[in-house]
Amino acid sequence: MEAYMQWFWIAALVLFAIAEAATSALVSLWFIGGSLVAFLLAIFGLPVWLQIFCFVVVSLILLLLLRPWMNKLVNTHRVATNADSLIGKVILVTEDIDNLRNCGVVRISGVDWSARSVDGKPISKNTPVRIVRVESAKLCVEPAEIV
Repeated sequence: MEAYMQWFWIAALVLFAIAEAATSALVSLWFIGGSLVAFLLAIFGLPVWLQIFCFVVVSLILLLLLRPWMNKLVNTHRVATNADSLIGKVILVTEDIDNLRNCGVVRISGVDWSARSVDGKPISKNTPVRIVRVESAKLCVEPAEIV
C-alpha cells in the first residue's frame, strides 16, 4: 500500500485542484497544499499515518492562516447599488420616526422608504434628515441642519 501512496496523493492533489478551479470559492485550496506535503512524504517512503497526519495539519494551518487574507483579496469588489447613491442626501420626514415603535417614513422621488433614527431618538414629521446608511430596505437617518 505504501508504494501506491504517492499516486494517491497526486490524484488527491489533482482532484482538489479541479474542485477549486470549478468553484473558485476557496473550498479546497488548503487541501492542495496538504496533498502536496503528503506527496513529498510518500516519495521519501515515510509511513502512511505520518502522511495523513501531515496532510491534516498542513491543511488546517493553511486554512487558518490564509482564508482571512484570501477572502479580503477575492471579495474586494463591492457592487454599488442605486440605494447607495442616497447616502448623504437631505430629505424631510413624512411620518414620525420612532425606533421603539418601529415606525417612520421618508419620501424620496415619490417613493416611500422605511426610516430609522441612527441614534435611536425620535424624529418628528417635516424634520430635515440626512441619510447615513442603507440597511436592506430601511434608511438610517440623522437630523440635518439646513444651511
